[in-house]
Amino acid sequence: MENRIEWYLEYEIQYNRPGLLGDISSLLGMLSINIVTINGVEDSRRGMLLLCNSEDQINRLKSILDTMDTIRVTKLRLPKLRDRLAVRHGRYIHSDIDDKKTFRFVRGELGLLVDFMAELYKKEGHKLIGIRGMPRVGKTESIVAASVCANKRWLFVSSTLLKQTVRSQLIKDEYDQENLFIIDGIVSTRRANEKHWQLIREVMRIPSTKVVEHPDIFVQQTEYSLDDFDYIIELRSNEEEEITYESQVKPGFSEDDGFSMFDF
Repeated sequence: MENRIEWYLEYEIQYNRPGLLGDISSLLGMLSINIVTINGVEDSRRGMLLLCNSEDQINRLKSILDTMDTIRVTKLRLPKLRDRLAVRHGRYIHSDIDDKKTFRFVRGELGLLVDFMAELYKKEGHKLIGIRGMPRVGKTESIVAASVCANKRWLFVSSTLLKQTVRSQLIKDEYDQENLFIIDGIVSTRRANEKHWQLIREVMRIPSTKVVEHPDIFVQQTEYSLDDFDYIIELRSNEEEEITYESQVKPGFSEDDGFSMFDF
C-alpha cells in the first residue's frame, strides 16, 4: 500500500455561484482525494489540505480544475508551513518582497504569530530568530506564549519583561538544547558587561532556538550580523506603524535608573 501524501490546493474564486464548493468536493471524491482541512484565505481565495495516494491523482485534478472558468488555481504543491497556517487561521503570513526571511504581523494577528513561532520552535537544531517592534506591542509575550505552545522551556538571557535583567551565567541544566533562549538586543548591547557577552557566545553555540528582540540594535556592536538570522519577524500595532529606535534607546543611561543586574 502506498503512503498517503498531503497536498495544498489554493484557488481564487472567479465567479462565486451556488454549489461551487460542492462541485469541487465531488470532483475530489471521484478522484479518491480526501479533504483534510478547508478554509477561506485572503479575501476570495480558498485553501485546502488534501490527502491522496499518488501524484497522478493530483495531476488529473489539476488538468480538470484548469478547465473550470469559475476558479483559478493559485497553488497546488506539497504544503509549506505558511500553507498549513493559512488554512488553520484563514489568512496568510505576509513576507517581505525583497527579503523572504522577513515576516510581518500586526497586533490583531497575535494568534497567527504565536502559532507560526511555535512551529519554528519545534524544528530541531540551531535557529536564530529576530523580532522587531515598538514597545508594548506584544513581542515578549508572543515569544513566551509560543514557547508554551511548543512545550519548550524558555530562559531570559536578557529581558525587560518583569524587570530589566542581564545574566552572566547559566546553571548546568539550563544549557539543554531543548531550551529556548531569549535575548533583548537593546539591554544586552547597552547595559551588559563582558561576562554577559561570554554567556551570549556560549548560548549561540548551543544547537537550539534563540530569539533576539531588537536584532538591529543587537548587531550594531557585536560580531553578529543580520545575515546570521534565519528568520526576522516584524510586529506592529497596525500596518502603517513605523518601527523606530529613537524612543527605545536613550543615550547616556546608567545602571542606576531602575536597572537590576542578576548574576547566577
